[in-house]
Amino acid sequence: MSGFWAGKRVLVTGGTGFLGQAVCRLLDQAEPALLAAPSSADYDLRSTTDTQRLLADIQPDAVIHLAARVGGIGANQERPADLYLHNLLMGTNVIEQCRLAQTDRLVVVGTICSYPKYTKVPFSEDSLWTGYPEETNAPYGVAKLAQLVQLQANREQYGQQGIYLMPTNLYGPGDKFHPSASHVIPALIKKCVDAIEAGQDCIEVWGTGTASREFLYVDDAAKGILLAAEHYRGAEPVNLGANQEIAVKELVEDVAEVTGFTGRIEWNSSRPDGQPRRCVDPSRAKRLFGFEASTPFAEGLRRTYEWYLANRQEAESRGLSNTAR
Repeated sequence: MSGFWAGKRVLVTGGTGFLGQAVCRLLDQAEPALLAAPSSADYDLRSTTDTQRLLADIQPDAVIHLAARVGGIGANQERPADLYLHNLLMGTNVIEQCRLAQTDRLVVVGTICSYPKYTKVPFSEDSLWTGYPEETNAPYGVAKLAQLVQLQANREQYGQQGIYLMPTNLYGPGDKFHPSASHVIPALIKKCVDAIEAGQDCIEVWGTGTASREFLYVDDAAKGILLAAEHYRGAEPVNLGANQEIAVKELVEDVAEVTGFTGRIEWNSSRPDGQPRRCVDPSRAKRLFGFEASTPFAEGLRRTYEWYLANRQEAESRGLSNTAR
């Protein structure tokens, strides 16, 4: 950490969430004058009045907007309207109130779910507007992408210099393991651990296993966000990725190995695979603010599994909430 953050008043929305906690851990080391990470119980960012009150109370020099309603494929299918509206309102209110307060630094974290369903791999930021997102992710992805439009429009009309980052799929200690909100890695870890404890010789996995994903360790993502906040002031969106694509079938095998599950994998092809392929081009982040992921996937997966075993009650109690990915 550089001395950039020392003496600054920093607000992290979604700071009690998965990614938010990682960002706050790093910021703590930089000795800011104030680090505020209020929960949704303190300020409801879907409310213009609450968001205005938050900015007035904290008077931040920098805002990192991570608060989001998120979930896996199941949550996206069951609550598409909630995921669309709540994310749209939160982002809109934060950006507008930061503009009105003339906040010096604003970082908005979007999602690679905004990319079109069929996108040339690795995903380049220039491909964002070439098609519609994958159907199960579309409401969430479109709501987040609208925040990029708002930032760019505000920059053109008002000179607001907010930046927009798109991390690839995150994983690591502190992730959500509740079935209503878990993404693929925590969901698979829980399936394997539950099966071992129940003496089951088989687990069911959604889809066909042919889809691919890229995973970014949460602490690496936090570093990328703070590097961008310090060094980048541009209008263009920027990917944060690990530059490593893995097939879901291979991922399941890796999770089974790290958890010690030796049983059979049954693929439920009646359930959706989600986006066919997902891997981002990280070169813009490296060029603009020197970000490169450093955690090997095998090591990150082991740390995630060990954290889950040591914190199961906490991990499984985390459901769908106003926190970041």
